[in-house]
Amino acid sequence: MPFSPTDSIIFSPLFSDSAVAGIFSDEQFVQYMLAVEAALARVEARLAVIPVQVGRQIELATREIKVDFERMRNGTETDGFPVIELVRQLRAQAGDAAAGYVHWGATTQDIMDTALILQIRDGLGVLEGNLNKIIPALAGLADYHRNTLMAGRTHSQQALPITFGFKAANWLAPLLRHRQRLAELKPRLLVVQFGGAVGTLAVLGENGLGVQQALADELKLSVLPMPWHTQRDSLVELAGWLSLVSGSLAKIAQDIILMAQTEIAEIREAADKTLGGSSTMPQKGNPIVSETVVAAARMNASLLAAMHQALIQEHERATGAWQMEWLALPQMFGLTASALQKTLFLGENLVVNEAQMLRNVQNSNGLMLAEGLTFILAQSMGHRDAEQLVRDACQIALQQNLNLINVVREKITAPADWPTLRSEADYLGYTQAFIDRILHEAVT
Repeated sequence: MPFSPTDSIIFSPLFSDSAVAGIFSDEQFVQYMLAVEAALARVEARLAVIPVQVGRQIELATREIKVDFERMRNGTETDGFPVIELVRQLRAQAGDAAAGYVHWGATTQDIMDTALILQIRDGLGVLEGNLNKIIPALAGLADYHRNTLMAGRTHSQQALPITFGFKAANWLAPLLRHRQRLAELKPRLLVVQFGGAVGTLAVLGENGLGVQQALADELKLSVLPMPWHTQRDSLVELAGWLSLVSGSLAKIAQDIILMAQTEIAEIREAADKTLGGSSTMPQKGNPIVSETVVAAARMNASLLAAMHQALIQEHERATGAWQMEWLALPQMFGLTASALQKTLFLGENLVVNEAQMLRNVQNSNGLMLAEGLTFILAQSMGHRDAEQLVRDACQIALQQNLNLINVVREKITAPADWPTLRSEADYLGYTQAFIDRILHEAVT
């Protein structure tokens, strides 16, 4: 097995996404770094920081260069960073007259961090696209099944009646907040990094701030009040968002796993019965799609701790913490992309067994009405006595497999609205109102 399943030929279909994998490939990251070098040359030429013809030569070199990745590998091993070897090759491509102006006023981390932001922006485009497809898929489930009666469960025990539409709305609600969180995060995250050796831009003199702003404009990024070489909070905030998203998706997946249990049989991941097959038990259909979503979320939660550790960076340039980001953040992107892709599959292919949901409610023998029954009886006999009566009746109903309402009816003579109490469908509270609120938010 490779060091990371996200890069594995065998395992990557479970834990990665081809579009995001392409964005985070070595080849594409080099292209992002070249894009930053090209943009830097353009704006410095435009601002007369370097000769105009030199700027054109450098930009042309970034387009025509055939990067030697073996030399990049060896150079990175020697230098610790890929930028130094890339600049060597770019200077050779640009020619003697322009070579000295390549990378003018920049430092290694300027190029790598800004390339990372370009990479993140493209990666988020894929993630956000799938998130925006999952939202209407779950909204459709919530609306279609708003009256599909099922057991609500707390501590994995049947508690009160709900509808499957209510459960789907519950799945959807945090995703709407994640959509909002991402919109709020982007202005802090999608920013240029350009500060020179220690972040003061001293080498560019009076041109420093002008080049910084022009570079940001050229790349369609924003500018922070100062360079952020060792200020990594926005990257950790991004990692937190990735972990939040995958965690919320895993909550959906975990529910599906539990509802797909043979004894519950309320849901299947898809109509395709070959999905999740067993090597020795042909009767099984394992919820394998949901399992991989849960695994991705749990791994992201672990990687998030590494990103928080990487916040601790010495002085004006880190020793080791920066490299921790290289290990953690791309994996988190891949895992979150995979979780989104698989949850979209679930949202579009889920098979809901409405009849079995209803049977599970009916098989509860009215026990899910215990709370409502207690409060109705309390109006005539006091809450403490009503609670004790219903508690005792629950034990009898469980032991003798009787309907709770029938047991209680035999114990009291006070009038009560027995037909209403017998119907779980009439004890759904504000289910419809909550579903409507979520659906309204989903389209706004």
